[in-house]
Amino acid sequence: MNIYFCGAISAGRELLPAYRMIVNTLKEYGTVLTEHVADPNLTAGGEKSQSNRDIFIRDLDWLKKADCLIAEVTTPSLGVGYEIAVGVRRNIPVHAFFQKKDARRLSALVSGNPGVTVHTYTEFEELIPLVRSVMERNFPKNQP
Repeated sequence: MNIYFCGAISAGRELLPAYRMIVNTLKEYGTVLTEHVADPNLTAGGEKSQSNRDIFIRDLDWLKKADCLIAEVTTPSLGVGYEIAVGVRRNIPVHAFFQKKDARRLSALVSGNPGVTVHTYTEFEELIPLVRSVMERNFPKNQP
């Protein structure tokens, strides 16, 4: 299974520990096409080795290959919103994880979208069992 993971890059890297937990867990279920999003060396400055156009083309190619999209949506990000819209448009399963810890509100264009299943958590420690539960329910390991 090809998994497209998305999380904020340019909008901020504060949730990098969450991204790493999610990506490491997703690797138990398939190939994470966008594993670099959880790379601690990737800063809010983005990828410097490729042009923005090349990154756009590459990421859309990965989205076309993806069997599902998993997003961490706590940090508002234009890129993540765009990726979610593409996943919904492609009619692949889209699961969004949102840390409900303070007065932050998730955009209605994500939380109200019938093509997106939102999962909330409060502490990072909840992520690994939550991601495993979502994946087991929707994409059991014994599937091709």
